[in-house]
Amino acid sequence: LFNAACAQEQLQNMAGYVGMAHSISICLSKALGAPCGSIVIGHSDEFLRIAKRIRKRIGGGMRQVGVIASMGMYALQNNIQRLQLDHIRAKKLANALSDVGYQVKKTDTNMVFFALPQNSNYDNNEQLVDDLYKQYGVKIAGGYQTLYNDTEYFRAAVHMDVDDDGIERAIDGLTGLCCFKNR
Repeated sequence: LFNAACAQEQLQNMAGYVGMAHSISICLSKALGAPCGSIVIGHSDEFLRIAKRIRKRIGGGMRQVGVIASMGMYALQNNIQRLQLDHIRAKKLANALSDVGYQVKKTDTNMVFFALPQNSNYDNNEQLVDDLYKQYGVKIAGGYQTLYNDTEYFRAAVHMDVDDDGIERAIDGLTGLCCFKNR
C-alpha cells in the first residue's frame, strides 16, 4: 500500500487509498524495516472486535509487546519516505535487465518481474535461482506464469535491506549467468 502510494506520489493522501475499503492490513517488516508486525485497520467496531479476538486466538496476546510496537512506530515514522529509494533501485535493475534482452514487465514500485532472455544459458529456473544465490548472494523467486502465455517470470523485490551494491550484484549475476557464459 505504501509502495503504491509512493509510486504515485500520494503518500500525503493515504485516505484516498483506503477510504472505500472495509479493512486493510499493512505489514511493517521488509520494506518498512520493522523486525515483525502488521497493522489492521477497519471501519466498524464489529470488525475490530472480531479482529482482536482472532489476534488473541493465534497468539497475539503476548505480554510486553511495547518493544515490538515501538519498532513498528519507528518504521512508520521514519521509513515510509525512503521507499522511493527502493523504486529507483528497482528501475535500475529493470533497465539493466531489459538492456541485455530480458523481458521486463513495467516497473513502477519496488517489484521487478522479468523473464529470461531468448539466448539464456538456463532452461531450468530452479537452477538459476540456486546459482544466483550461491555465486552472488542474490535471492529471487521464480516460476510465475501469466494468464496470457506460457512465459515464466521471476520476481525481485527491492526493500530496505537491498542497497546499491546488492542491485549491482543482481545485475552482474543475472547478466553473467544468463547472457555471457556458456554452461
